[in-house]
Amino acid sequence: MSPHPDLPESAGRPALPVLFDDCRLVRARGELDLTTIAPLEHDLRLARTGAGRHCLIVDLTEVTFMDGSVLRPLNEAWSDCRARHGWIRLVYTLPATRLVFRAGGLVDRFPGYASAQDAWQGTAARPGPSRRAAHNGDV
Repeated sequence: MSPHPDLPESAGRPALPVLFDDCRLVRARGELDLTTIAPLEHDLRLARTGAGRHCLIVDLTEVTFMDGSVLRPLNEAWSDCRARHGWIRLVYTLPATRLVFRAGGLVDRFPGYASAQDAWQGTAARPGPSRRAAHNGDV
């Protein structure tokens, strides 16, 4: 499959690339909290516009801080994509990011992928050993 051109730019942010016919990529950067979540919410809605199946990759690798405010918009995107026989997969590897999903009881719904390519292929990243296991020598 060949990539499609970018969608038009919105609000001065980079366009959301269409990776394949029904798969789009959303990138988040910086801090994501209650006061900064609006651009991500907008981009998630924009990526799901139109009819048909939607597969969505959300790249969180450039997020420096994240709290539970991301859970609602990601869950909404998950529900919408699933209702359209698609999926949503998240790219992240930081333990702090995984902790937000674990605290929200959503680590099974949103496992981390090491790259957009891994997310597209469905190859989840293996979580590293916990700090406690490494400290006890159980690695």
